[in-house]
Amino acid sequence: MNDAIQDEIIEEFDGLEWFDKYTLLISFGKKLKPMDEEFKTEDNSISGCQSKVWVRSYNKNGKLIFDLDSDAMITKGIIALVAKVVNDRYPQEILDADLYFIDKIGLKSNLSPARSNGLESIINRIKEVAANEANSKGLKD
Repeated sequence: MNDAIQDEIIEEFDGLEWFDKYTLLISFGKKLKPMDEEFKTEDNSISGCQSKVWVRSYNKNGKLIFDLDSDAMITKGIIALVAKVVNDRYPQEILDADLYFIDKIGLKSNLSPARSNGLESIINRIKEVAANEANSKGLKD
C-alpha cells in the first residue's frame, strides 16, 4: 500500500496541540459525504462505538470503496481519515495495511477508552470486509 496518504495525514497533524487536532478532525468530518439514510441500517452499524457509526462497502473494479458515517463530529473526522487511507484499494492491500498514522498522530493515546474501542471496531469491520472480498475472489479464480 502506498503510505503517502498516511504520511500526508501525519504531516497535517504534526506539531498541533490537542485542541487544534480535534478542530482538524472536525473539519475532516465536515468534508465527509453523509451516508444516505437508507444505508444507515443495523447491518451497517458498528457495535462497540460510543456514537453511532455505519460502514458500507462496495467493490469497484476489484477495489473496495467504503462509505462511512457517524452522528458525532469527532468520530466522523476519525472515520474520514480511515476512509482516506483505505478507500480505492484492493482487498489484500487493506488486509496487509499497517494503519500507522493512528499512533503517529496520537489518536489511540488521546482518545477516550470508548472511542479507542470504537476505532478498533471500525478497523476490524473494514478488515473483515476486505478478508471476505479476498476470500470470495480466491474462490472464483
